Amino acid sequence: MKRARIEVGGHAVSAYLDRNDLVTEDGKRHPVEKAKLLPPVIPGNFYAAGLNYRAHIEWANQHHGTSYKVPSQADIGYRSNNALIGSGADIVIPRDSTGPVEFEGELVAIIGSAAKNVSEKNALGCVAGYTLGNDVSERTWQRADRTLWRAKNADTFKPMGPFILDGIDPMDQPIEVRINGRTVSSYNTRDMIFSVAHYIARMSRYVTLHPGDVIWFGCDGATVPALQPGDLVEVVNPAIGVLANRVRRDLD
Repeated sequence: MKRARIEVGGHAVSAYLDRNDLVTEDGKRHPVEKAKLLPPVIPGNFYAAGLNYRAHIEWANQHHGTSYKVPSQADIGYRSNNALIGSGADIVIPRDSTGPVEFEGELVAIIGSAAKNVSEKNALGCVAGYTLGNDVSERTWQRADRTLWRAKNADTFKPMGPFILDGIDPMDQPIEVRINGRTVSSYNTRDMIFSVAHYIARMSRYVTLHPGDVIWFGCDGATVPALQPGDLVEVVNPAIGVLANRVRRDLD
């Protein structure tokens, strides 16, 4: 089942997808094309894997002049809820950004039950479902700041959605990114360095994962061309759907 959050009468409500309608708990139907989609969950904790694909590491080193190495263990970073937006909302590039601002289309896991010291074998049993994320990144700030507070967490830099879907294999999902209808990135999650189950098991040794927490699993390959005002960027998975956001520059 595909689940979502939509805005109805100024309030966020849960819904499930039934053909071309989103059905809320009161039984009312809202056509998908007219619904205002929100991030499908607001996480208590927002985790993100950094370097989890070899081709992306190699490309970043060549394109951005970095010296990243293939990690020897699964490490995790943090993102901020203020950056979350749903499918259909605008990605807003701050006025003083010199760019480039790049996309990173990713698979996202939503934790469904508390996990502490879970085994890798049982780790996926803690997952409620999966969605898509776009880890929008301002590369100049990423290099200049001591932390990623602006580069990764500026308002609107974390589109997530459109739906949460359960029952899929997280380690065999095609992820495609399109800009203005043209495919600019295509990879499969089977190429992760560390699997979804491995991340959950390793993380749960040290931190309790709670229902509603999200883990983003990184992207593969190149993340160009840079996003420009007016662009429509889409992160696509055949099972989950299309996370679509227009880009604009903040002029205020």
